[in-house]
Amino acid sequence: MNATRVLVLNSGSSSVKYQLLDMRDNSRLAVGLVERIGEETSRLKHTPLHCGGQARESNGPIPDHEAALKAVSAELAKDGLGLDSPELAAIGHRVVHGGRSFTEPTVIDEAVLAEIERLIPVAPLHNPANLTGIRTARALRPDLPQVAVFDTAFHTTMPESAARYAIDVRTADEYRIRRYGFHGTSHAFVSRATAELLGRAPEDVNVIVLHLGNGASASAVEKGRCVDTSMGLTPLEGLVMGTRSGDLDPAVIFHLARVGGLSTDEIDTLLNKRSGLIGLCGDNDMREIRRRVDDGDERAQLAFDIYIHRLRKYIGAYYAVLGRVDAVAFTAGVGENAAPVREAAIAGLQELGLAVDAGLNAVRSDEPRLISPAGARVAVAVVPTDEELEIATQTYALVAPK
Repeated sequence: MNATRVLVLNSGSSSVKYQLLDMRDNSRLAVGLVERIGEETSRLKHTPLHCGGQARESNGPIPDHEAALKAVSAELAKDGLGLDSPELAAIGHRVVHGGRSFTEPTVIDEAVLAEIERLIPVAPLHNPANLTGIRTARALRPDLPQVAVFDTAFHTTMPESAARYAIDVRTADEYRIRRYGFHGTSHAFVSRATAELLGRAPEDVNVIVLHLGNGASASAVEKGRCVDTSMGLTPLEGLVMGTRSGDLDPAVIFHLARVGGLSTDEIDTLLNKRSGLIGLCGDNDMREIRRRVDDGDERAQLAFDIYIHRLRKYIGAYYAVLGRVDAVAFTAGVGENAAPVREAAIAGLQELGLAVDAGLNAVRSDEPRLISPAGARVAVAVVPTDEELEIATQTYALVAPK
């Protein structure tokens, strides 16, 4: 019997998220999270799904990622799903930054590890943690194929006119400064799922994907290929986010350094952790912001208006980039659940063929669905993202017997 299971690992600096999937039917067998690794208050939450089992939780110190993955393996083994199972075909790893080196999922070897490590300067918060997870998993199962799936890969199809910044070419090339984009697994999944919702092939559809969570990004997808995206060298560029500023005049940084006396690290913290919605109104939870708006809170209203203004600018810009738009798809936590955000983002764009049906928009569902009126020139959709399934699919396609 061919092995058909894929374990998906998303290793952060102090956490490991995981899902075990069976690729025969894309079913989830187990999901879980290890958090606060390296602290006395470490916690492992594990839910077996294949047998309708109850969620389990354990607390206590988990010193490092090796201990975390061993604990995950032990939990899976309790359900007959251990890492030593002959049905496990591969482990798929989320890797945030693949630079220009990786344009597709890649079986991991020492050369791949070295290149991911070389890219740490352009992803100092993410790639080191991703590497730790990979090395730990390889030590536990050195015989098993392990695959890196890169957040940036989907965006490597951008033309140079979209990917390059207008700075000195030699300097840009020397320091690998260009627009890479992120959330690529989500944009890939949602753009294809949107085409399926329309009953068309991805190669026949132009889609604007709006991935709106605490981190947020937009992409212009032409015939299944990304031609532009809002995040750049780092995830800081683009839309207003939960704690990130998004687009900003770079001279603000010089001003803060020269006039405000802020250090580089202080500016980095300001723009990445104390800006966006939380910087504007003190909250980065859209549900709380909308509650405050409904109560007449002016700061919350301004934060919401700035968020929507930036979002509408990108919808318009990507409409121009694509020339023809078949669908606008909302996804991720805010995009899937915040009906007021979807309504406000599309309001007034009727001349572009965009409209939202209030009744359809108010429906809550875990299924992909259209929220535009019947007969609308451009479909507006809500498409739940599934990055873990996308990683598992790409991983299995690479290692499955041909």
